[in-house]
Amino acid sequence: MSTPPGARRIDGRAIAARLRAQAAEVASALRERGVQPLLAVADPTAGDEGAAWYMRSISRAAEQTGIGCQIHPVDPAGGQEAVTSLLTRLSGDPAVHGVICQAPLPPGLTAAAAGGCIAVAKDVDGANPASLGQLAAGLGGAFAPATAAAVIEILRAEGVPLEGRRAVVVGRSTVVGKPVALLLLAENATVTVCHSRTAGLAAVCREADVLVAAAGRPGLIGAAHVAPGAVVIDVGITATPGGVMAGDVDEAAVAPAAAALTPVPGGVGPVTTAQLLRQTAAAAWRAETSRIQS
Repeated sequence: MSTPPGARRIDGRAIAARLRAQAAEVASALRERGVQPLLAVADPTAGDEGAAWYMRSISRAAEQTGIGCQIHPVDPAGGQEAVTSLLTRLSGDPAVHGVICQAPLPPGLTAAAAGGCIAVAKDVDGANPASLGQLAAGLGGAFAPATAAAVIEILRAEGVPLEGRRAVVVGRSTVVGKPVALLLLAENATVTVCHSRTAGLAAVCREADVLVAAAGRPGLIGAAHVAPGAVVIDVGITATPGGVMAGDVDEAAVAPAAAALTPVPGGVGPVTTAQLLRQTAAAAWRAETSRIQS
């Protein structure tokens, strides 16, 4: 799909390639020291097609980057205990540097409860509530959710100024909305977070120099939501009945006003995967540095 005249399409795949190159450099340096960076994925999805596609994507990218990736299937019959015990075991394994848990989760198991079983030092996708707490407090040491971090990396790569600028985030999940708002605040942006009960959503969005759409509602953001010259980051990705992946932004409607926007697919998605691997490499580097110093 081509971008209509007006907006510059941001090439997420090119940005992802640069992040993977950075991760590969760290991974190579670690292997020279006899350390193989390793990402472990707990998979309780029982063959969910979307989850399987995402894990294949991670595995391919990890292999290209020189980072090991182990997928650990979880028997759905084991329920919550099977998932939490696996995450606890992986967190305690010194050979594992990054741990994530694939969704959907078994009935009754919340994302917070699953994430709470992952050690913060290995929580490379910011799933542990303690990681979000450290992020909110402005403390170092915890990793932000990879998708939220990917948004910031895209803005940096594009040279988008954030200090003193107005940013609007549509969506308040702990996976994207809240952490990306915190990361934007850390860049000294003035941030507004919108949600399903925000009155006059379009008017609020038009105040944004940077608009981040992360509501998971295809086509939610249209021409009325975007001020001339705004940068629009589309985090939403939803499978339509025809099998096409749709973002939260109506690209054709928004492009004439926006200065730049991320497409779906090919925007935030590949950068998220690359950021996850870069954070795994960083976790491995921290672990090795700590081992040497102890």
